[in-house]
Amino acid sequence: MTISALKSLCLALSLTLLAATARAESILFVGNSFTFGATSPVLRYRPEQVTDLNKEGIGGVPAIFKVLTYQAGLDYQVSLETSPGKNFDWHLANRLPLIDRPWDVVILQGQSTLDLDRPGDATRIIEYGRQLSDILGRRNPGARIYYQATWSRADLTYAKPSPWNGKPISAMARDVRAGYDRARAVSSAVRGVLPVGEAWNRAMESGVADPNPYDGLTFGQVDLWGWDQYHASAAGYYLSALVIFGAVTGRDPRSLGEREVAAYELGLSPAQATGLQSAAYEQLRAEGLLPDAPPSPSP
Repeated sequence: MTISALKSLCLALSLTLLAATARAESILFVGNSFTFGATSPVLRYRPEQVTDLNKEGIGGVPAIFKVLTYQAGLDYQVSLETSPGKNFDWHLANRLPLIDRPWDVVILQGQSTLDLDRPGDATRIIEYGRQLSDILGRRNPGARIYYQATWSRADLTYAKPSPWNGKPISAMARDVRAGYDRARAVSSAVRGVLPVGEAWNRAMESGVADPNPYDGLTFGQVDLWGWDQYHASAAGYYLSALVIFGAVTGRDPRSLGEREVAAYELGLSPAQATGLQSAAYEQLRAEGLLPDAPPSPSP
């Protein structure tokens, strides 16, 4: 090989490596209404920022995540595949051709009660979560796959018959988390469980959020639920996105600061934004997903 050809080859390799280094990470969100943002403006929030694989014009929590990462100087290609009220088995049976790709990161969110027919029973989450994560793990053995453990439903705690009626508002989130922990234990491709529901608990315990929407909203506290006391409000979905942001990127959510764009656009006050950022950070820190550190300066 001539020196000229060798130089050309080195230049080509350098450009290829540079392009690979600059490539945006791909992240897929698979879920239902708790991911696409039902009962809130999050549903149609910045849909142009993400790829809705079902072509329904949804932005949802994935769009909030995209906006957060952009402000942090990170580049993610964000996609979502969602359908209301569905669990992992439905996505496997009906959407596998759409999602069976080599993603860098995958967030899997199942039914809010673990099982629609048997609330609190993690059997379906365990079995179909394993199947789904195994398929995606084979596509990209280096993929970072996470389960998302969701929040306590106020309607099932305070108003409707359920395994959680009459219990503390934190109980359902803890039970949902336990179900996902069991699922993770049998899913070798799953890296961890994102503690969204427990971040909600922490926000309520710390006084950032009101724990009971049925007895009126305490002044200075935010309501994490939407009008049906089941889905989330914009604040609740924002907190979910903050937890995902911190866990996936390793960045402190508090570094986003009171002027964070998504919070402003969704109608949250600076105090509400920073309160929710702190709740997300404290839960991630407690889980060992972020280090114990003072907040970083806003970018």
